[in-house]
Order: sequence, then structure tokens, then C-alpha cells
Amino acid sequence: MFSSPGSPLIIQGDQSILLDLHDPRAEDARKSIAAFAELEKSPEHIHSYRLNPLSLWNAAAAGYSPKSIMETLDSFSRYPIPASVERNITEIMGRFGMIKLLPSESVSRSSSGLFFLQVLDQHLFEVLNNQRSLKKLVIPADNISEKHRGFLIHPLQRGSVKQELIRLGYPVEDLIPLRDGEDLELSAREQTLGGRSFEIRDYQRQATESFLGNLQGGTGYGTVVLPCGGGKTIVGIDVMVKLGTHTLILAPNVSAVHQWKRELLDKTSLRADQIGEYSGQVKEIRPVTIATYQILVYRPEIDGPFPHFNLVTRESWGLIIYDEVHLLPAPIFRVTAEIQAVRRLGLTATLVREDGRENEVFSLVGPKRFDVPWKDLENRGWISEAICKEIRVELPEELQLPYATADKRKKYRIASENPRKFSIVDYLIHHHPRDQILIIGQYLDQLELLRRRLEAPIITGKTPNGERDELYQRFRDGDIRILIVSKVANFAIDLPDASVAIQISGSFGSRQEEAQRLGRILRPKETTAYFYSLISRYTVEEEFGMNRQKFLAEQGYAYLLDVWED
Repeated sequence: MFSSPGSPLIIQGDQSILLDLHDPRAEDARKSIAAFAELEKSPEHIHSYRLNPLSLWNAAAAGYSPKSIMETLDSFSRYPIPASVERNITEIMGRFGMIKLLPSESVSRSSSGLFFLQVLDQHLFEVLNNQRSLKKLVIPADNISEKHRGFLIHPLQRGSVKQELIRLGYPVEDLIPLRDGEDLELSAREQTLGGRSFEIRDYQRQATESFLGNLQGGTGYGTVVLPCGGGKTIVGIDVMVKLGTHTLILAPNVSAVHQWKRELLDKTSLRADQIGEYSGQVKEIRPVTIATYQILVYRPEIDGPFPHFNLVTRESWGLIIYDEVHLLPAPIFRVTAEIQAVRRLGLTATLVREDGRENEVFSLVGPKRFDVPWKDLENRGWISEAICKEIRVELPEELQLPYATADKRKKYRIASENPRKFSIVDYLIHHHPRDQILIIGQYLDQLELLRRRLEAPIITGKTPNGERDELYQRFRDGDIRILIVSKVANFAIDLPDASVAIQISGSFGSRQEEAQRLGRILRPKETTAYFYSLISRYTVEEEFGMNRQKFLAEQGYAYLLDVWED
């Protein structure tokens, strides 16, 4: 099947594309199709892509045509391309540009202050005019001339309308200029404060360029996907330097806020008094302000207003960065829908969401602008080689009857808290005597038992932020070799010397969490990283474990299996 060199792509009638990595033109092909095809899986030998509506609409917005895409595919295709592929590309891309968002003044002076949603096709206009969900968001354009068919919308409904039309299968070509925000002078350092040289890597610059595009053409919004340890923060810094504007950074927790501040002070010309923290304890608004998602979604009463939402809308931000954008809480989608005039950068290692709201990230923050396979960066030495191993152990006899009679949720907890896992932890610590080890778990009672057993420090949601930062720093400095952490350490924590992670329990079948936990040990280092996942044999934990591993398997990580015998 893979015998014809120089033609690395196999394009199939279901709109999938297979890329043979062993073909001499594979890298050229990968770069050429990245602009219009979505990378789905990237294991060892064959990467799979898909031509889906979002990827094709994104390509149309960037100036690609169905003809140029077919020419690219044909130049790399090993076999004749099915006719259905061209028909599908033409039909989907033809929807882009059928609906345009314009300043209303361009069609009527009487509607100043509103936007005009122009629908170029009469039949489509009639379809949309009868959509109840859309009628709630738009204003009839009765006074607009006949040649301008469409609707008026309030600026605050800009994102909600785009979101609804994406759901209906029609993208909006948004031609409203983005706001520049207040100017901010900053530059990247050539050397960090520690004296190390600082240079942005080639793929990080490509990510920046893919995000910024042609600013005069209205781009400057979208999502960059890089593996944990691949330097997403550096991409954010590079974008900030290129734009030179007041910036709001939204992060998942206070530790991540402090980490962003350290990185900005270390790698840019910004002074400490130019960077503000906006969290539960501190409310500083500076030219660069770093806030937590939690403070934005806080409200004193369950049905009351969100008192801190106006942080996003009241200042003259020229850029908003969503760190770990896949974590966006539901209320943040609402406020994000209101700020479509601001450049928006989403950063993440995986856009996988267990609630299926990935499309809302695409429509409100922006489509994926850049992606790179995890294994590509590993092969180039930018992230560590990692060995993943699942170790299975049976439940002790005294827990087998309680397990058999429990409901599924209770079954999972009994299996997760299997006390036989403790002896495996002891064994792994003994066999990694010089490594810095993270022990990660879901259940606090289990982690507390481990703390007493190992006499190791622990970080949970109850640990004060100051104490968390101190323990993380001691771990970075090598004063602590073993650190026990709950799920609060899943995201946005830079622990570059961690080389072993032992996952003693996890959040049911969360693929996102599995990827993030592996990411804690992928910072580049000279030694191989090890990721151990401890599973109770013949239990529902095996089933959930397989689902958790699915995303990483698609990135090329193979799990070795070991059965533990007492």
C-alpha cells in the first residue's frame, strides 16, 4: 500500500487524509495541508487529517480557494482523489462569504451604532428569518434598501450571532475591524535575568505568524495548540511583543498567574509595576493584567450577577490571552461572546473537552491557527521522550464484595483507592532514586494516606496559594524530591525537572486530564520521562483508563502493560 515514494498522501472519500511519514516528501505535504486540514491523530507511522467545515472555512478566510486546495492535494496524492472530495470542499467553502458582518453605516446612516448582518442568498435569508433561535439575537432590517438583504444586530450580540450561525452550518465573514487597544512598549530580552540566552524557536514563530496573519485583513484571533512543555507561554509573549498593546491574560489558577508574571519579567522588558494580578486576594489593573477564570465567574449569589465580568469589557485591552483555553468555564463563553472586537489568543495542549463544547471555543475565541504533533517536538528534542506504563493490580479480597454490590460511581472510587497501589508507589520510588517524582491523584483521603506513608509534602485545593508557590519552588530547586498533588496541579504548572509522574487515581475517563498530567514531565531534559498509571484489575477503572489514554495514543504514545503480583 505504501510503496510509491514521493506521494505521501492518501485522500479518501470520507474526507480523511492519511500521511505516510516514511515518504521523502512527508514534511512538505504536512506543511502544505496544515492550513486547510485538521490533524486528528499522529501516531508513529501514519498521521490522519480530516477536511471538516471549520478547517475549510478557516482556509477560505485565509484566502484559499477550492481550486488551490485540490491542486495541493493532487500534487501529493498517491492515488486518484475521489470525486466526492472536490464536491465536498466546493460546497463547504462556498458557504463562507454568504453571510457578512459589516458596519451598519455602510448600508444605512439611520442604524448607526449597530452592525449589519448581510445575507447574499435570498433562499438562505428566508431560512434564517424563520429560525427562532436567531430571531432572539437580531433586529429586522426594515429600513435597509432591497439590495442589502439581512439583519441588524447589537454589538454585544456579535459573538452570540456567530456562535448560532456556526451551529446552523454557516460561518460569518466578520469584516468589523478589531480594536487596537492602548499602546504598550515592550520587547523580548536576548538574555533572561538568569543570564541564559533566550531565543524563540522556529515553530513558536510559525505559531505567532499563523495567529497574526495579515492584521489589515482582520485576523488576530484564534487558538494555538502545542504539547505541554512546547512553550505556549512563549507564543503568548511573542504575540504581545508583536502587537504592543494592553493585554489581559486569563489563567486557570493563582499559581499559573504567578508563573505568567515570572515569565514576563524574565523574558521581556516589562517592569513589575506594569504587570497586575487580579485574583481572589489581589485586584490590580495594570497595562498587562493576569486574572484567574475563577474570579471572573465568582458571584456572591447563585443567581446573581458576576461582579468581575466588567474587567474584560471596561478596559481598553488590545489583546486577551486565554491560557488553557479548553478549560473555559461556561460563564466565560458568555462574556467572550461580548468581546468580539478584541484580538483573542487561545493557548492549549489539547482542545478535547468532555462536554463537547470545542466548537464554542472555535466560534468565540477563534479557530485553530497552528498545531504540531507531540512526537515531532519529541524527535527534535524540544520536549522529553516519555515512556508510559499502565500497572494493573487486583483488589484485595476484603474489597471485592463491596465492589461487586456498589453502583458504578462507587465502584470507580473503590477501584481508584485500592490500597494495594501504595506498595507499587513504594517500588517505583525505590527504582527511581535520583528522579524528581510527582504523585498525582483524585481523592484527598487517598493522598493524605500517602502523605503520612511517604512523609512527603502535599498540595491540594485547600493549600494556601503562598504555600503552594513555596512548595513548587522548592521542588524546582531540588529541595523536594517527591511531591504529592491533587488535580489542582493538572494545568499550567512549570516543573521542568520532574521526570517521573505516578498517577494513582484520575477523573473517570478524562482524556484531557491524562494529557495534562503527562505534560507535567515533558519539559526538555537529558533523562527519559516516565508516566505510570496505576489501575485496579478487572474493574471499571480499566474501562475508564482506556478512554483516558485514547488522546495520547492518537499522539503516538504507546502504553506498556504490566500486571503487579504481590
